[in-house]
Amino acid sequence: MNKTELKIGALYEHYKGMHYRVHNIVLHSETLEELVFYEALYDNKLGKMWVRPKEMFLETVTIDGIETPRFKLLSE
Repeated sequence: MNKTELKIGALYEHYKGMHYRVHNIVLHSETLEELVFYEALYDNKLGKMWVRPKEMFLETVTIDGIETPRFKLLSE
């Protein structure tokens, strides 16, 4: 997992190239798991606002044998 601290309000790039703005950390009502509340900054017919477990948001993924952040910080 990437130990980088999540930046609220920052712009991130998903490893597939799309851009997102992180709005806040929210808690799952049953488990109290931290979730990242973020917005797609492109036309996405499935929706604009998303949540994902914080650990998953900050983890690295292996693409074609190369480890890369799932979401890379672009600007704060």
